[in-house]
Amino acid sequence: MAKRALITGVTGQDGAYLSQLLLGKGYEVYGLLARRGSDTLWRLRELGVDGAVRLIDGDLTDLVSLLRAMETSKADEVYNLGAQSFVGTSWQQPVLTAQVDAVGAVNVLEAVRIVNRQARFYQASTSEMFGLIKAERQDEATPFHPRSPYGVAKLMAHWATVNYRESYGMHASSGILFNHESPLRGIEFVTRKVSHAAACIKLGRQKELRLGNIDAKRDWGFAGDYVEAMWLMMQQDKPDDYVVATGKTTTVRAMCEIAFRHIGLDHDDHVIVDPKFFRPAEVDVLLGNPTKARNALGWSAKTSLEDLMTMMVDADMRRLTA
Repeated sequence: MAKRALITGVTGQDGAYLSQLLLGKGYEVYGLLARRGSDTLWRLRELGVDGAVRLIDGDLTDLVSLLRAMETSKADEVYNLGAQSFVGTSWQQPVLTAQVDAVGAVNVLEAVRIVNRQARFYQASTSEMFGLIKAERQDEATPFHPRSPYGVAKLMAHWATVNYRESYGMHASSGILFNHESPLRGIEFVTRKVSHAAACIKLGRQKELRLGNIDAKRDWGFAGDYVEAMWLMMQQDKPDDYVVATGKTTTVRAMCEIAFRHIGLDHDDHVIVDPKFFRPAEVDVLLGNPTKARNALGWSAKTSLEDLMTMMVDADMRRLTA
């Protein structure tokens, strides 16, 4: 019989790429659909998998709906990707972020524990938990110091996953994913904000791009690569936590340069630093050490930042000229 997977956050960037990966491996894929907003299925459509994912109405803040989703899907693997995932918004909506990202993860863990404790669980943890970094390269043993309500909420979810693993013997793993982007990213995220603006400027639809701290450094990879690491974690005999990253860090400024150069523009002519986009507490540098994932999972990032930004700019040019 085909394996069954339940994905929360199935309509997000990672949920779409993970759905595509699992369907390609012969899984039956069920996705939790929180009915907020207008068109939430565009990412699944863009990858051509919208008709293959079986959608179940539910919400991370509603334990009853999660219990029903577990019973309906009969999932062998549960991937908790759902979240309020934009760091900037977490300062404006800290309570909502805590309810969805922290308590929501506990709700999913409870649903798995109650309905089928043998199901394997994946938690989408984040490099934002490191925040004010305690080591030049962050790995699984680096102490956490989150610098946003988002990072704090995700840290609770991360430790809850460890706790359920140790308390109930559940196969519960966390992927501590560093920044991972794609043409499916929301336009509020800096990489997509840059790729979309570069395309708009090239087409004469706007003249400038306003950003905050362009000297911040991030470890950027391609989401399509990173969902493979999620799946590999679930295939291991024992659950564990893994840093998933490229092992390279680049400034926002350099990322802008790559994107604008690809379509024959100079970013210095268009990018403006605007203090209103600075965060209350900045995370200046993130740089992951993916050695454990490489050695234990056989995983490594395949897509360079140059190829990633080229892919994203080209996708935005296609959308804008369609």
